[in-house]
Amino acid sequence: MKSKTTVYSIRIPVELRKLMDSVDVNWQEEIRKTIEQRLRKEIRKKMLKEARELRKRTKRISSAELIRADRDAR
Repeated sequence: MKSKTTVYSIRIPVELRKLMDSVDVNWQEEIRKTIEQRLRKEIRKKMLKEARELRKRTKRISSAELIRADRDAR
């Protein structure tokens, strides 16, 4: 059976690792949550940018024309 997870390694300063070990925190979960939050934020930014670009391209088409074309297609 294949795993549904993967490993992503990073290097951190030794002092940071020592500090991390000195506190009772589930770092895997904390890092995973932070990555997920950042991904959601970046995906929203990307989608908003794409929506704005699409809106700029479609501004030249009036809503009345779209409605008329839709009605004529029926």
